[in-house]
Amino acid sequence: MEQFIIEGGYPLHGAVTPAGNKNAALPLLAACLLTPHPVILRNVPGIRDVQTMRQIITQLGAQVDVLDAHTWRVLTPRVSDVDLSPELCRRIRASMLIAGPMLARHGAIRLPLPGGDVIGRRRLDTHLLALEGLGAKVEYTDGQFQMQADGLRGGAMLLDECSVTATENAVMAAVLAEGTTIIHNAASEPHVQDLCHFLNCLGACIENIGTNSLVIHGVAALRGGEYTIGADYLEVVSYIGAAAVTNGELRICNAGVQHLDMIRLVFGRLGVRWTTEGDDILVPSGQALTVVPDLGGAIPEVKTNVWPAFPTDLTSIAITVATQTTGTVLFHDWMFSGRMYFTDKLVSMGARIILCDPYRCLVQGPNGLQAEQLESPDIRAGMSLLLAALCARGQSVIRNIGQIERGYERIDEKLKALGARIERVDR
Repeated sequence: MEQFIIEGGYPLHGAVTPAGNKNAALPLLAACLLTPHPVILRNVPGIRDVQTMRQIITQLGAQVDVLDAHTWRVLTPRVSDVDLSPELCRRIRASMLIAGPMLARHGAIRLPLPGGDVIGRRRLDTHLLALEGLGAKVEYTDGQFQMQADGLRGGAMLLDECSVTATENAVMAAVLAEGTTIIHNAASEPHVQDLCHFLNCLGACIENIGTNSLVIHGVAALRGGEYTIGADYLEVVSYIGAAAVTNGELRICNAGVQHLDMIRLVFGRLGVRWTTEGDDILVPSGQALTVVPDLGGAIPEVKTNVWPAFPTDLTSIAITVATQTTGTVLFHDWMFSGRMYFTDKLVSMGARIILCDPYRCLVQGPNGLQAEQLESPDIRAGMSLLLAALCARGQSVIRNIGQIERGYERIDEKLKALGARIERVDR
């Protein structure tokens, strides 16, 4: 099994360019099933989850040609609701995203249960209710969904939760549905916006992009086209955190700064500052990492919520940054019951963290972290442990790095180019 060996205590310096947004690439690849015409996707991240989605759509009839390291051409003249590999679908939660496109274009799909990170219960009910609202019939037996639709029809729907992937599924199904669909309580994350802009490039008619009420006027067919995937803001913020905890100085190029306003506010409360030059972010060294208390000196709370609030996927990174910040802060992620469980690994490194319950933890810093033998439990927690190892004293080992590499492209090579002492070994 491959591992990372990290010698901590070395500040990062230099420039880095983040990969394309994984959470945009996955639904965009699924959306290619909607059209028989060729689609060219640029800035495709070279990560494991994207390769898994490529395998899934290939099983359904897509041909994917790699034009260069980050440019793919997808052509799907015909699709078929074959029996997909359950093992393949269990690798990623995004396998659920093929439901909307296949119902819209083919009228049927047999879909094994999706997988993904183990961070607590992740409902699928919102997907099913949205697709049923467009006219699909859904049955679940023996670990597999049987979905059929004799022509989808638009209408107004209210999602029972502001789910990113359920919104994406509903949008992809609605673009070829008869009539107009209005999705209330829709998610509006950057990757949802990317999907909507991409579909419009192919001839869809989606209005109110970036809001929580999307309007989709169904069209008869989609054409081909080209689209460039935006920067992965989760990777961008991971580098910001890495610079902060190592007292480094980084330029993050093509960072998609328009999506970082709330993240900037929250990290500012932890004492992390940066400036922008065009679409680049400059993180200076020598930052006085100090928690900004609430009025009257009260302990501040960092609470996740739906976009444009602070995203749940950055909770783990922010917690690691807080271990190096002077002061006390409460983190509250009400979305996933397993998100906080990685904190025991930070505690073993010397962090002062109290896990209040599955959804909240209290962090008191700054903490001098010590090297440790670590396991990567999920993508974001794995990256946060990598940040902890970068600033810890001594040599840390991170096992199960495949979890990190599901979401971060060539992370060891990029960090090494910035001055990190990190090696990949096979043991």
